[in-house]
Amino acid sequence: MDDLFAPAPATTQGVHVGIGGWTYAPWRGGMFYPPGLVQRRELEYASRQLTAIEINSTYYGTQKPAIYAGWRDATPEGFVFSAKAPKRITGARQLAGTGTQVQDFIAGIAALGDRLGPLVWQFEAGRTLDPDDFAGFLDLLPPQVDGRAQRHALEIRDPAFLDAGLVAQARQRGMALVFTDSPDHPNAADLCADFVYARLMRSRDDCAAGYPPRELARWAERIGDWRQGRDPHDLPHSSPVTATPAPREVFVYFISAAKHRNPAAARELLRLLGGN
Repeated sequence: MDDLFAPAPATTQGVHVGIGGWTYAPWRGGMFYPPGLVQRRELEYASRQLTAIEINSTYYGTQKPAIYAGWRDATPEGFVFSAKAPKRITGARQLAGTGTQVQDFIAGIAALGDRLGPLVWQFEAGRTLDPDDFAGFLDLLPPQVDGRAQRHALEIRDPAFLDAGLVAQARQRGMALVFTDSPDHPNAADLCADFVYARLMRSRDDCAAGYPPRELARWAERIGDWRQGRDPHDLPHSSPVTATPAPREVFVYFISAAKHRNPAAARELLRLLGGN
């Protein structure tokens, strides 16, 4: 069994590819996790097959620092966790008044140490964001945590708010806009930070690797463009102002949709990028 826990796959430097979460019953028994693998070792296994995981459970409730530290210790060096911030923060009536909650969340998840990647702040559709309140909220997000640079990614699901003004705000603060390929959400691939954050949400049951080969190959090409400082102009943008060309670190996660296929999609993308 221990040979299942070989070093994580090599991949293009500055690229992190993974899935949302790691606890999902259909992944067991051979779909992703080998038959007989005990659940307490699933994170250990997943973190050696992929190079990143987005923690989704933090959207609904946070963990004690000791739990985060255990997740840190179960993963290999170079592995990265992203995490969705709690909806009690992003759904607050007055965002700029959530400073204590933001501090408490980040103080706890900081126990991930050098495994902590971007934090995702998702604002659901159906609410109207006030520009001044939103700007005040962004000022609450720390650029550093425990002496390490901390990245923040903004997922805006209100199409009216996803505009050139938001792009300018994000660029001023060095925060990324989350890009999704979902037809159910507004999307903008404007480059705003020194990293790119993509949540791919169109995996299909009839594709063994989640996505057709041509689509995964195109995502590999886009990742190469981002890493080389180019902006893939076949993706939608919200601002006519072009970002400064510069290499970007890239985080890509396969999320929801045909969730049982997402580990295969991530593995195949890693292979295309030069991994396994």
